[in-house]
Amino acid sequence: MRVLFISNDLIAGNLAYLLTKEGHDVKLYIDEKGRRGNFRNLVKQTKNWKKDLSWVGKDGLIIFDDVGYGQEQEQLRSSGYNVFGGSTSGDRLEFDRDFAQGIFAEYGLKIMPIKTYNTVQAALVYVENNPKAWVIKQNEHASKSINYIGQFNDGRDVITVLKNYSQNSKLRDLKISIQERIYGVEIGIGRYFNGYEWVGPVEYNVEHKKFFPGDVGPTTSEMGTLAWYDNNENNKLYRETLGKLKPYLQKINFRGDFEINCIVNETGAYPLEATPRLGSPIIHLHSELHKSPWGEFLYAVACGKSYDLQFSKEIGIVVLIAVPPFPYSKKITETNPKHVEIFFDDLTEKDFDHIHFEDISFKKNRKKYYISDSRGYVLYITGTGKSIADSRKNTYSLVKKVFIPKMFYRNDIGVSFAEDSIGQLEKWGYFYINESGLINGM
Repeated sequence: MRVLFISNDLIAGNLAYLLTKEGHDVKLYIDEKGRRGNFRNLVKQTKNWKKDLSWVGKDGLIIFDDVGYGQEQEQLRSSGYNVFGGSTSGDRLEFDRDFAQGIFAEYGLKIMPIKTYNTVQAALVYVENNPKAWVIKQNEHASKSINYIGQFNDGRDVITVLKNYSQNSKLRDLKISIQERIYGVEIGIGRYFNGYEWVGPVEYNVEHKKFFPGDVGPTTSEMGTLAWYDNNENNKLYRETLGKLKPYLQKINFRGDFEINCIVNETGAYPLEATPRLGSPIIHLHSELHKSPWGEFLYAVACGKSYDLQFSKEIGIVVLIAVPPFPYSKKITETNPKHVEIFFDDLTEKDFDHIHFEDISFKKNRKKYYISDSRGYVLYITGTGKSIADSRKNTYSLVKKVFIPKMFYRNDIGVSFAEDSIGQLEKWGYFYINESGLINGM
């Protein structure tokens, strides 16, 4: 099958590589010019995806891995193309937090009111006049380093953070949202939707966004994730959140991966944000947990067809392997990781099934993988197990077999969930760990 894969900045670029390995004829378009040096000699690339519409044809598959293409997606569908991805209203759910919260409330989800301001100063004035523990959130795909979770009930730390942003010429006119802090366990829930019905099992995930182990340091895009699949639609979290949104996703003809990030406590589940697209690094855990071919599955979702996705019921972990300057801009470091070689000397062919590329290319003449970007995102390593402990053991044993000069990663993915969060979720009636170590819904 011919596949035209359209990516903004390679949020799911490795999926294009996997589709190539499945035997599909894939062309990858990377919208962000600075990312186009990645995946060389791994996936064929095109510089103009619209000119390749005649190549992919109406029997092929067009995949969008990010938001921002809703209008093009709807036009392509109306012209008869098979398109995996969102829609204009799907895009708006991520770009406009106020809009998303309104949709959640309309369809019966619990919400915590959110306020959005077009300048940092306006948000600062509100927080100063309304002392509480507030959370600062970005809009429109801004850097997650802007996000901040308030620690004091009088808002003093949020005030100083906003004052700092207001003095930065690049941030002072940033559109930001503030929301009263909700205490509880943060957990994500997602599932694929084909325009008519949910397809495949329900995904539950626990993100690790802080830079250092123990959830210390600045907020990053994400350092790693714990996740598992469950096909039980009677689970309390599913019924309180994702299960209520089927009519809306039908209404907007959404055909892709849809996720909600929530805070759960004794009073219920509160959706914080929607991710109406493929996400990273969760897409790599999907690749780890799926047993069915990607091409068949994505084609079915795009065509509005049902599909019996075969999947592992084990618990998965994904770990980001990064190098400086991540998580900051390349401008703040004297060194640049571009062209540094990656050493996979002791890996078997099976080991490579658990390694997922991002800022990587391949030199055919030397048969060497190397870092092909300057951001510091290099690759992800995944593993599964019948318990969180087994999953961690299997994943980190492979991490130790990969060497990249100056590489770093978090070594505690899944620990706090196993030691603390799962107990709270069990107390509130959401999940528990059974005798075999697997996570079950309640």
